[in-house]
Amino acid sequence: MIVRAVRNKRPTNLEEHVICGNYELENIPSEPFVLLQTRKMPQLKGTPMFTRHTILSLNLVIALLILSPLQAKAGEQECCIEPGNSCCDTDSCCEIFGEKSTWFSFLSNDDPWLALPKNRQIGCSDFKFSTGGALRYRYINEVNRLRPPGAIRTDYNQWRFTPFFELDYKDSIKGYVKAIDADTFGEDFPILPIDENRWDLLEAYVDARVLSLKNGDVRLRYGRQVLLYGKQRTVSPLGWANTFRNFEGLRGYYQGKDWNIDAFSVRPLNGAARGVLFNTNSLDTPDQSNLFSGVYLTKKKFQDVGSLDLYWLWSNEREQRLNRQDGNRHTFGARVYGKKEIADGCTEDVCRTWTWDVEGAMQFGNDFYITTPGVQLDVYSGFFTTELTHTWNKVTWSPMIKGLFYYGSGDSNVNDNRSGTYYSMYPLGHAYWGLIDNFSGQNLIDYSLQGSVKPSKKLTLLSAFHYFTKAQAEDAIYNIAGAGLGLTGPAGEAAGEKIGTELDLLATYKVNKNLTLQAGYFWFWYGNAVENSALNRDDANQVYFLANYTF
Repeated sequence: MIVRAVRNKRPTNLEEHVICGNYELENIPSEPFVLLQTRKMPQLKGTPMFTRHTILSLNLVIALLILSPLQAKAGEQECCIEPGNSCCDTDSCCEIFGEKSTWFSFLSNDDPWLALPKNRQIGCSDFKFSTGGALRYRYINEVNRLRPPGAIRTDYNQWRFTPFFELDYKDSIKGYVKAIDADTFGEDFPILPIDENRWDLLEAYVDARVLSLKNGDVRLRYGRQVLLYGKQRTVSPLGWANTFRNFEGLRGYYQGKDWNIDAFSVRPLNGAARGVLFNTNSLDTPDQSNLFSGVYLTKKKFQDVGSLDLYWLWSNEREQRLNRQDGNRHTFGARVYGKKEIADGCTEDVCRTWTWDVEGAMQFGNDFYITTPGVQLDVYSGFFTTELTHTWNKVTWSPMIKGLFYYGSGDSNVNDNRSGTYYSMYPLGHAYWGLIDNFSGQNLIDYSLQGSVKPSKKLTLLSAFHYFTKAQAEDAIYNIAGAGLGLTGPAGEAAGEKIGTELDLLATYKVNKNLTLQAGYFWFWYGNAVENSALNRDDANQVYFLANYTF
């Protein structure tokens, strides 16, 4: 016998906002690495340059379009549910296509276009499963950035598909798998490690509860995973890159009422994580020469100033890399952040909000950067940054203004046996050092003034101005991959300290909680540190468009 279950409200989409790979912040991006791969792009007769993978992807989109409007008449769907099974959710099987699904209904409401199950019980068992993913397209046109192969104009397209599946048993043990298909096409220059990773495993781990305490659980996670700590100034999944950044190893964590405690020991996997030389068509393998470990503590209520983060990060690269800051480095850091809401005297509604964020770290150890093989440099470096933001909540368009200062130390004498250049490890650089992605936060001073308005609930317009100089004139300019460029030593000092100024304009439109559209235009005017060196080039600009859909 069959009973009819009426379609219920679609389940909540739990996929996090990854349009820019920033799980906390909004409207910000990054990009590392200078390793190059050349390849010949197949060309179909009579068509533009498309890969066979792109055509297959288009076929997949067409298939989903055909499937999406499937529904029974009057908003109902036949569901095979045996009567009397009170432990089962009799409505859940009708939720997979959403309420009143039509060809383009997902454009006007928060119902996902293809709503896959989230936290769905399997029969009457103690198992639950979730599945979903994200689909992103991006077009970029850029001129004269500080990236290989030099001062050029180029444009290219990128596609990324990241489906996932999670199986949970009583919240005591979970298995999670996320795949990735990231492709770059239409390019006319060698791709970078952050551009492409075809049909690979982005994440694959087991997460288990090992201890239940009064205020929280202690859990262990082992396998392939992404890492995100604090405001992503030191460790980020780098979702702005087309491939993300991932690691493999062990992580233990506790999330309690007053404290969060996190410890990990992992090895980099893909090129975005500075892993081994990347291969876009084979399974990523851990870089056995590089061990990345750390402990990250968060006190949720710290005095009257907000919250406090304390951390120790250890990056140990055993292979000598003469063109990179890395080596064996210990980073000890702290961050204080919070907000103060100011209420209206009459209605008690919040009319203005102040937020602040201060972070700094010291770095010690040794490095082999630009030295004779076997000769180590003693490392004494660090960074400091502060942000202050004010938002007028009740004013039309909710204007926001932010001031930002960043200092990443440089080396004052490149010819001695000490290194003063801060190594920024695995940051989301785009969030802080300009949207055009020229820098990695090393030997860098950044003064920035930013603002945003919301003309509508769904539209945010942002502008940001940056003034960049070297922290030490004798040290190099370090691009987004961490590669040292330009003049160093006395010649670098003679060339000058000013790197340049940047203006960023960004528009983000959230069609609904699943579909986000974003477009940006960025200009960079180079200063004497570039113009008086072999890096000399015309000013840079970049324009991009991005569409991200989660389901």
